[in-house]
Amino acid sequence: MAKRIEFSKTGDSDVLEWVDVEPVAPSAGEVRIANKAVGLNFIDIYVRTGLYPAPSMPSGLGTEGAGVVDSVGEGVTHLKVGDRVAYAQGPLGAYAELHTLPASKVVKLPDFIDFDTAAASMLKGLTVQYLLRQTYELKGGETILFHAAAGGVGSIACQWAKALGVKLIGTVSSQEKADLAMANGAWATINYTKENVVERVRELTNGEMCDVVYDSVGKDTWETSLDCLKPRALMVSFGNASGPVEGVNIGILNQKGALFVTRPSLNGYADTRERLEMMCQDFFAMIESGKLKIDVANRYPLKEAGNAQDALQSRKTTGSTILLP
Repeated sequence: MAKRIEFSKTGDSDVLEWVDVEPVAPSAGEVRIANKAVGLNFIDIYVRTGLYPAPSMPSGLGTEGAGVVDSVGEGVTHLKVGDRVAYAQGPLGAYAELHTLPASKVVKLPDFIDFDTAAASMLKGLTVQYLLRQTYELKGGETILFHAAAGGVGSIACQWAKALGVKLIGTVSSQEKADLAMANGAWATINYTKENVVERVRELTNGEMCDVVYDSVGKDTWETSLDCLKPRALMVSFGNASGPVEGVNIGILNQKGALFVTRPSLNGYADTRERLEMMCQDFFAMIESGKLKIDVANRYPLKEAGNAQDALQSRKTTGSTILLP
């Protein structure tokens, strides 16, 4: 038997249960991984609360982790038992001692990246990779607005943007988070609890506004984000921390300057093994270069996943959080 977190109904963190399960042997094209560390992400809360429906109940939770290949299914050639690996996609169930998933979603982990770092950063790092290098390919010299700049994704985005020569303006909720974002390479910060975001962006850019806005907050920041853009610029809505954006009249994009909007996801970009490998190579190279440092700021035992999610949801955390089986 092995242990995992599962839930049988949606709701608050108290629906999560620490249970015994029979390990699932890998089918053809699959591998089973003995997790050494598991990543915690906002999307896990979306699934637990029902915003993103689980395929069936009871359901496992989580899509990100790092560990060692424990068993290999038929037809898998790029991985073998004992390989150090990491993953950020696949079926729910990463909150577990053992996790079985398609081998196409698993990549070998370079020796210079430890399990904690990988689990803390795979989903977030690959998210930043597609945001800054694919959704809008930043060349350097652009000015961008990035919400939640001191969080797990934001901390990586600040560093990557600086490495690209991009001026990142980060929104934060406290002076402590502003200091962290600046230390990570943000060009400027805006404390949205005390400052008007649109007015500050206008001041910081001498009225020119931003080439791109990256918004993981959702409902609460939608119109603010649009108002921070130059004409014909791009709004990237990639999360729903405050709830989903709903009931949008597409004409507002015209009214605010013939704007573009996209709603990307990791699965939409890393949709083949080849593209996933390319994105990982780019991300791993940034870590190896020293331009990107992953802040594993919070560690919880896996059985305390509910407490870890509560801390994330209440915005008490900075950096990344991992769960340890």
